[in-house]
Amino acid sequence: MSLPSLLLVGCGKMGGALWQGWLEQGVAPSVILDRSCAAPPAPHRLARTASEIPADFRPDIIILAVKPAGMEEALASLRPFLDGAIIISMLAARTIDSLRAACGDAASTKIVRAMPNTPAAIGKGVTGVVSQDLDNDGRTLCTALLSAVGDVAWVESEAQLEALTPISGCGPAYVFLLAELLEKEALRVGLPAETARLIARGTVSGAGALIAASDEESATLRKNVTSPNGVTARALDVLMAPEAWPETMTRAVDQAMARAKEMAS
Repeated sequence: MSLPSLLLVGCGKMGGALWQGWLEQGVAPSVILDRSCAAPPAPHRLARTASEIPADFRPDIIILAVKPAGMEEALASLRPFLDGAIIISMLAARTIDSLRAACGDAASTKIVRAMPNTPAAIGKGVTGVVSQDLDNDGRTLCTALLSAVGDVAWVESEAQLEALTPISGCGPAYVFLLAELLEKEALRVGLPAETARLIARGTVSGAGALIAASDEESATLRKNVTSPNGVTARALDVLMAPEAWPETMTRAVDQAMARAKEMAS
């Protein structure tokens, strides 16, 4: 489906990745509000400040991709464009209630919170989404918009959205750490640096591609490459010991959730 007119507020790494995905999918004449990004192709427009947005422009959807601290200022400057629009906020730790308060008297504005992760930059992201304001058509529209950069997972509450933070939000960093450690170990056991980098990254990306292409459970895929009493089994005995990966992953997720709550307060 062709996407409706958008007002993208902030075109940094995440906003830029989203914009590229929407351009490829096809989007109605839209506006980017950003002080420093390159001008988009016609018929789309770039506005350096809200005052440069055409007065008769009425976006169907406004996407907030600025830093959380800039939310109030951004929404205050956009008051003439809020009525009747769907606002999709990409802002971490900014609740629907705080967004609605920042919208002021724009009562007909519909609020959506979305949490994409960094693989969205290559169209392989996972975006958690929550809203109590949308009908089926609105959900379908937002799904089409966010699907341009990967999978979309609707959740029932903001609590569930926050629970995604240490999983899909922080998850890429865990995977990058795994690649980093595999490369370090490859060097330690005597492989050349170029080879260590190649096999570490290739192993992680290849395993990711395999799991994406398979309908089997992750545990089944693990068992499929683990011969009883074999080399992999010996390594997994260490990694799967209760005090190893199972316990440390639980602690890591708990710490991430605790920090997210601190930032939201």
